[in-house]
Amino acid sequence: MPVIYTAIATTSGGGREGHAETSDGKISLDLAYPKEIGGSGDGTNPEQLVALGYSACFGNALALVARRHHVDPTTASTTCRAHLHKDDDGFHLTFDIEAHLPGLDAALAQQIVEEAHATCPYSRAFRDGAPTTARVKLD
Repeated sequence: MPVIYTAIATTSGGGREGHAETSDGKISLDLAYPKEIGGSGDGTNPEQLVALGYSACFGNALALVARRHHVDPTTASTTCRAHLHKDDDGFHLTFDIEAHLPGLDAALAQQIVEEAHATCPYSRAFRDGAPTTARVKLD
């Protein structure tokens, strides 16, 4: 499968208590643990960032599917909740996606959401286990 775009982001200075930026400079922000888990809350955190990305990606899939059903997607909105869990195995993420499609019949709205979930790249990555590599960068 050909790559059509690659986003590059780098985090330095301690991960969750560091700094993150994209290679194009469009995003540059400080990171901090949220207050809810003992941090300062003075920066954003990875869960917020993945929720933001997932919400945007799902919203795009939702708009695409809505148009296929001859539904105007301009009033739709998508909210993603990224939940961080901790158990004996460590930390885990789960997600809740909530799509608001005002004025639609509930059955049609549910069909559109299910089709969007089946096509959204984030949904597919989390559901199917996106191939991932981790390696050391040597100078």
